[in-house]
Amino acid sequence: MKMIRISATFVLATALGAAAALAQEPVPAGKFGDWTAYSYKTKKGPVCYIVSQPVKSTASRKNIKRDPAFFIVTHRPGDKVKGEVNTIIGYTFRKNAPVKLRIDATDFILYPSGDGAWSEGAATDHKITAAMKAGRVMVVTGISARGTKTVDTYSLSGVTAALKKIGELCKVR
Repeated sequence: MKMIRISATFVLATALGAAAALAQEPVPAGKFGDWTAYSYKTKKGPVCYIVSQPVKSTASRKNIKRDPAFFIVTHRPGDKVKGEVNTIIGYTFRKNAPVKLRIDATDFILYPSGDGAWSEGAATDHKITAAMKAGRVMVVTGISARGTKTVDTYSLSGVTAALKKIGELCKVR
């Protein structure tokens, strides 16, 4: 199975507003179209991320209970991480069922762990963020542990400006 970057779980919890023991509360750095940029400080230095929620969500079954879904791109200079992509889906993913990420006509695979999914690594993250900047629509398709298929559609309006902002705030060398 592909390596899942567990450290992103820390960022996910913060993105959802949970207080992290070693971090300050996230500070908004701007709203850019459908994306919002945030930053906060840790013992290892600043962490910056952009986050958006789906503009449309559908499910294969009616009346499902689901927490909010998010798509996040994170820079963590203290860990030399730039552009780490992940999604929080709002339910527990089916084990070992790849998550499909489509940006316009380009497909990527994300690997689930709990209610989150990540790419294969930094090289794929770079390809995904480049596609996000060039794209118009992003779709995340996943299957819950109960077998419900969900399709979340995200607007990419403002993603380039939001990524530029966190690039300014969290320079990764």
